Amino acid sequence: MAIDWPAVHREALEILVQYLQIDTSNPPGNEKPAARFLGAICEAEGIPVEYIETAPNREVLVARLRGDGSKRPIMLCNHTDVVPVEEQYWSVPAFAGLVQDGRVYGRGAVDMKGCGVMQLMAMLLLKREGVPLKRDVVFCAVPDEEAGSDYGMAWLCEHRPDIVDVEYELSEGAGGTTRFGRQETRLFSVATNEKDICWLKLTAVGRPGHGSVPHEDNSAVYLVRALKRLVDWERPLVFTPDTEAYLDRLAEAGLMPPRSDRKAVEERIRRSPELLAMFQNTLNLTMLQAGIKANVIPARSEAVIDCRLLPGQSKRDWIRQVRERIGDERVSVELLSPDHGEPEAVPWDTELFRTITSVVKEAMEDAVVVPGMTIGGTDNRFLRERGIPAYGFIPCLLSPEERRGFHGNDEFLTVENLNLGCELMYEIVRRMVS
Repeated sequence: MAIDWPAVHREALEILVQYLQIDTSNPPGNEKPAARFLGAICEAEGIPVEYIETAPNREVLVARLRGDGSKRPIMLCNHTDVVPVEEQYWSVPAFAGLVQDGRVYGRGAVDMKGCGVMQLMAMLLLKREGVPLKRDVVFCAVPDEEAGSDYGMAWLCEHRPDIVDVEYELSEGAGGTTRFGRQETRLFSVATNEKDICWLKLTAVGRPGHGSVPHEDNSAVYLVRALKRLVDWERPLVFTPDTEAYLDRLAEAGLMPPRSDRKAVEERIRRSPELLAMFQNTLNLTMLQAGIKANVIPARSEAVIDCRLLPGQSKRDWIRQVRERIGDERVSVELLSPDHGEPEAVPWDTELFRTITSVVKEAMEDAVVVPGMTIGGTDNRFLRERGIPAYGFIPCLLSPEERRGFHGNDEFLTVENLNLGCELMYEIVRRMVS
């Protein structure tokens, strides 16, 4: 019997609305209620679940459909935590799951509770349809991705390697978009690699004094000068095998000049911040703190910069470059983020990549599917370290407005994209397991 997709769409929307109402802002996380919410849905369908505590009020949910063992498992992985919000800058409630004008608003709608619901619906439909499975399907909802994964996927890989003993994995990191540059398109990227998280803390120390007296030993001034040098830092583009394959596929689709025209390619890359991030180590000032009172020269001033390094770039060498660029011994530079090692690329010429491509192109004949690289950090990196083709792929067509919701204000996912994502996710997983 054919799947009643309108009924599935309504169910998915109802689940997502309730899921968005669970505040899992990290810090502090408190993802246990989210794990239990998703787990209860699986349990009601007769799907076995396991709750794994990694810290107080923080749990991993693992639900598993058993296959006949003729193929190795596939994991559908998603994270339950979200980044905090500055609610005064939102025009809608951040944790109400508001549905308005064809949009579902809420922190986590695109990053990544919406995709988690798409994966969940694929799991439920496989069970309901009685699809004969050649491989296990592992639905894994983890905490702490937004803070480095120490209590999530990193913990799971260290303490429960049996859970991550899979052949393939799908999570966040890339997906579809309706625009590339100034061109309308249906472009789907499948992330096979990602940049490395390298958060740095800059600390400047000077001599405190009274704010009314001319003062040359001001820590805040040292820090501002250092930050200005970093912001003005011109760096060359770096091309890797992954990004070269990406550019070649875009050129075949008429979305980029051929790589042989290096000048035109570089001009296009530098015009797009998202594209530029794939070809350059990036840095952004995200936190700044100095001073205790209006009339006191601060003795200590601190800043945090969010750096993302290209594959093959070491943190140690990058920190050395940052220190050399600053050129001031009064400003120290130290690593703030967890050091889990450098990300590793995985092959994209695989059964899973080919399945994604065929499903997407059958649904949209004019779609372009390319291997890509995630410019942020994801949990995929921990599975790639184990040699697992772990792909970042949210199967819907995000508009530029939706893409701005990643860690931004008024985050939303359209109902149309939720529906599309549920259908594509199910068909991709069904073909991989049957």
